[in-house]
Parts: sequence; structure tokens; C-alpha cells
Amino acid sequence: MPDANMVARSRGFGRGMSGMGCDTSSTAANLEAPHRGVAYAVDGSQRTSVQVTMLQYLDLIAEPQKRSELFVHEPAADADALATVRTIIGRVKSEGDRALKLLTKQFDAVDVSSLTELDPIEVPRAEREDALLSIGSDLREALEFSEAQIREYHRSQLIEVGVFEREGVVVQEIVRAVERAGIYVPGGRAVYPSTVLMTTIPAQVAGVEETVLCVPPGRDGKVPVQTLAAAAIAGVDRVFRVGGAQAIAAMAYGTESIPAVDVIVGPGNRYVALAKREVNGVVGIDSMAGPSELVVVADKDAPPAFVAADLLAQAEHGPDGKAVVISDSADLLAQVQKHIAGQLATAERSADIAETLSKGGFAVLVGDLFTAMDVVNDVAPEHLELVVEEPGDLLADVRNAGAVFLGPYAPAALGDYCAGPNHVLPTGMAARYASALQVSTFQKQIHVVSAPADTLRRIGPYAQVIANEEGLAAHANSIRIRNVAEASI
Repeated sequence: MPDANMVARSRGFGRGMSGMGCDTSSTAANLEAPHRGVAYAVDGSQRTSVQVTMLQYLDLIAEPQKRSELFVHEPAADADALATVRTIIGRVKSEGDRALKLLTKQFDAVDVSSLTELDPIEVPRAEREDALLSIGSDLREALEFSEAQIREYHRSQLIEVGVFEREGVVVQEIVRAVERAGIYVPGGRAVYPSTVLMTTIPAQVAGVEETVLCVPPGRDGKVPVQTLAAAAIAGVDRVFRVGGAQAIAAMAYGTESIPAVDVIVGPGNRYVALAKREVNGVVGIDSMAGPSELVVVADKDAPPAFVAADLLAQAEHGPDGKAVVISDSADLLAQVQKHIAGQLATAERSADIAETLSKGGFAVLVGDLFTAMDVVNDVAPEHLELVVEEPGDLLADVRNAGAVFLGPYAPAALGDYCAGPNHVLPTGMAARYASALQVSTFQKQIHVVSAPADTLRRIGPYAQVIANEEGLAAHANSIRIRNVAEASI
């Protein structure tokens, strides 16, 4: 823990971070360097030193230009990653299952060809059913509750299509699901049975005929039983033990074992995200989901322990994530910092959390909550919590956010599992234009136009005029020939 001397001076910030300690050199360079351990607070005109441990402190009252530090910046090293992804996709396209086995051995240190003689890539349905029987009753009950909640919510998204009629033209909208959906569920740092539910269920509700799930195997070559149990509960049709960019390529182009799909959804690391970008157009994709993000807007009465817990939960997802608290109360920010230190001391994944917070954790002071909402809309976070006395008043000011959670008892973690809405959300400022994964992700709306002869005779000449103006005489003739034929009858 930092000692009592670790306080900031005026606009200076302590530099560097090693574990929970900080370099407290008082040189001019260090005073102006980016904060990694301590900060100052501002409360009106009174400047007060506060001791902090993890979050970078931004005083947007004194330095409003610092707002840009909250924005997502594209990683500089993606050129090399993209080259790797393109090589992987090329190998899967040309070598099929053989490439999948070799790449799984290379990247996951697993020789999947040794698992079974009959079908080394696909997980048999019996193995999924066995996994469901092997998990504890508490987990099974929780997954089944979440499955029901998620399914009912997504059923509410089914749209009632209408009929448009004007000037004799009748237009219907028909909705058709894609035939086959590809689902990617990440592995590595943790197991994600919740993501199996969140990605599979809206596809089923949409009417997709077949769901295909890819998940990276563990070092033992097997898919975690929790993931397989969730697949059994959700009713996934086929499961394959393949991860990374190679899984995305396999679902996009097909191999001997894995069928080509129409849409690929689900989160993953940057290689998975880049692979989805590369195959977009060959198949549909949900979004370029990246590192997880949370912004909490909190007033002076927000429970600091709750806010701290939510920031730690977000940071638990791993590196490159963003966990931000914005408040008009310097005291609240200081209290949040203290609770972060206390809760982090007993966190199971404290090293991962500390690493994420040291780079992407921010405590932000603003003059008022309306300014806070202005910052929120610029950042366009994946998750937004409004932990204020009247959250509904601020909701009207939300323009850009993947999902919003109101009040102290609706944490983002509830939405991650069993509130009902999807937890696959736009990240990297994509909430400016994108939405959560939903039923319509797996559907197409097709308009159907009908018009009787007298309607074409009445309004067709307008289309002919525009077609001729655009130099498309054949288009104009397509209408003219019908009206001439009708007139001769």
C-alpha cells in the first residue's frame, strides 16, 4: 500500500506503478507525467490531497482537455496481428480441418487429433449431456434460471410486421431468419457459460435452423464442462473444440467438419475481432466486440463500496479494459479509491484487476452531473451505470451507451448474467452507432410490393421520368411496356 507521503502536489501526479507502490520522485518531469498511482481532488475552490491506489485521476474542472484520455485509441500493433489473422484464414480456407488441428496445437498447445479417432473436432452430444449431469445443482439452477429469463426477454423483441398502403401500392414486410448461425465463445482466462446462453438464445428465438458453436479447448484438449452444460441447456445444435481466428475462418468458409454459417456472433480477443472484420461480407457479423468497458456516474450519496465493486468486476475481464467513475463529488471519488484498495486485497484475480486498472481505470471529477453525461456520450461506453438519487432524470440525456443500469441495485454484473438483455454489447465507442446483440441480428426484413394495373398506369410515369433523367432507359421501358400493353387490351 502507498504510504502517507504518496500524495500529489497541485497538478503533479506520481509516476509509475509496481504492484501497489508508486514512484514518488518530485522532479518536474514526474510531476507532469501521467498518473499511475496517486492524485489530487478538487472540491470547489478548495484543493485537497487524497491518497489513491489504482485509478488515474482526471480533474475535468481544472483541465477539461484531459477528457480525451478516456477515449479508446486503436492499438498501434494491429498491423502484425492482422497479417497473422490473414495467414490463418488463408490456411483454413485451403487446408480445412488439417489447418484447424495444426493451429490448435500451435496456439492452444493441444493436439486435438489425439482425442478421438472418429471425430476429433466436434464435441459429441453425449459429452454435452454428461457435462450437464456433472455440474453442481447450484450452477445448473442458476443457468436454467438465466436461460429462461434471457429467452423471455428476447421473445419480447419479436416484431409485429405491418402493411403499408398508399396510392394503390401495397407493401408488406416479411421477416426471415438466417439458416445457420455461428457462435464464438471465448476461453483462456475464464469459462463463459453465460455467453453460450446470450449468443444462442436470440438466434433460436429468431428462428435460426441450426446453431454452431466454437470454443477453444483447454490444455487437456477438452471444452470446460460448464460451457458444455450451458450448451446443453440452451440447446446448441453442434459444438466444436476450436478457438481463435481459425474458428472464425472455419465458420465463415466451412471445413470438412464445420459447416459454413450465415452470421457469426460473439466476443473474443483482438485476433478474433480482426478475423470477424476480415470475413465480414462473406458472412454477417454482430459487432467488433473488444475489451470490456464500464462508466459509473455517481453522485455524492452513491454507496462507494458498490461503485468500487463494480469497477473491480469490470476490470476482472482482463487487460485493455476500461473502468471509469465520474462524479461531481471529490469526497465520493476518494471513498471509491479506498474501497478499491480494500476489496482488491481479497480479490481472487487481483493481479489481473490491478493491471487493468493501472491502464484503464479512471476517477473523473466534473462540475455537475450534466457535464458527466456529456462526457459519457463522448466515451460511448459498453456499460453505463447511473448511481444517482434520480437516475431517470439523467436517462433522458443518454445518447451513446451499449446498456444502461439504473440505481444502486442494478449493477452491470446483473445484466451480465440474468437480467434478460444481452451482454454482447458494442465496445470501442461503437455504441455511437451500434446496439446489443439481439433477435434482429439473426433476421432479415424483406419487403414485398404489389400493385394492380391501374396503380402502375397512374404512378408509373413518375418512375419513368426519374429513370430517363438517370439515363436508365431500360428501366423506364420496363414500366412503359406494361402500360402500353394494358392500354391495348
